[in-house]
Amino acid sequence: MTQKKLALVTGANGHLGNNVARLLLSKGIPVRASVRNIQNKESFVGLNCEVVQADITDKQSLVNALQGVEVFYAVGAAFKLWAKNPKKEIYDVNLEGTKLQIEAAAEAGVKRIVYVSSIAALDYSKLPTKESYGYNPDRRDTYYNSKNDAEKLAFELAEKHNIELVAVLPSAMIGSEAFMPLNVSYNIINLILQKEIPVETNITLNWIDVKDVAKGCYLAATKGRNGERYILANEKCTSIKDTTKIAKELFPELKIKLPTAVPKPILYTVAWFMEIGSKISGKAPLLTTKDIAMFSGLQQDFDTSKARTELGFNPKSSAQAVKEAMIYLRENEKRMR
Repeated sequence: MTQKKLALVTGANGHLGNNVARLLLSKGIPVRASVRNIQNKESFVGLNCEVVQADITDKQSLVNALQGVEVFYAVGAAFKLWAKNPKKEIYDVNLEGTKLQIEAAAEAGVKRIVYVSSIAALDYSKLPTKESYGYNPDRRDTYYNSKNDAEKLAFELAEKHNIELVAVLPSAMIGSEAFMPLNVSYNIINLILQKEIPVETNITLNWIDVKDVAKGCYLAATKGRNGERYILANEKCTSIKDTTKIAKELFPELKIKLPTAVPKPILYTVAWFMEIGSKISGKAPLLTTKDIAMFSGLQQDFDTSKARTELGFNPKSSAQAVKEAMIYLRENEKRMR
């Protein structure tokens, strides 16, 4: 029996990274999990994997972590839609992190990279969108810009260094295993359960179970074609209102109310005040004026036939993913505080 090759997962204490590590271990693949802060080991309790320190903006730490690695799951990135200094904290981190991860992989002799991009790097001008439509022409959001530009850079550098690279583009990931702080998408589910989304924003999300995305990453490593990108999502998006309806049905005792429709000018005013508050507190606002301008009414619907046909990607439905995520959060409510 041939020994299975070592895999490195960066950002392995993040929501997706940790689930990728768990999936690989379940398949008997030896895993080296890299984290920025080596003290942060809560998400590895009971897992038989090597945990090392590496920062995606520190090339030498990446070269060290990649020694002896055959397949590299480049999951680590700045996943946030708001920051006090968005260029420095989001854009620069994601571009520099991508550059250094691929250069380090080349130095360490890595053969194949699964690069985690995002549905942010897709063109929504024609729906349902697909990989072949190219990149997002809307340049209003720093995080979206970082994912578009970083994915293009990843392909360029992989070709230059003669490394196989497959990009996966996940949508809004929810579901277990999860640790605090919750990622942006999962936090929306939590806010619904906490009754903290009172108004209808007309924003939709394409919910996907994180375990399905983890499996999609593994399928990309084993079946994905070099130089190709694969959407890991469901076909149809779900509004915040319809997501709230699921919570109402699941937990009638919480007496959750559906968000109230308000005129757009009022939405902009509410968001403006939230942004002012964030400048004072330093915490991300629940809603920004840019969120309304970019995402209100945007349908995040996808043609996922490429991932289904070429990878065998077959995720559970968005509704099922939402139900399971809500039940998980309710069962782990005390730990999630």
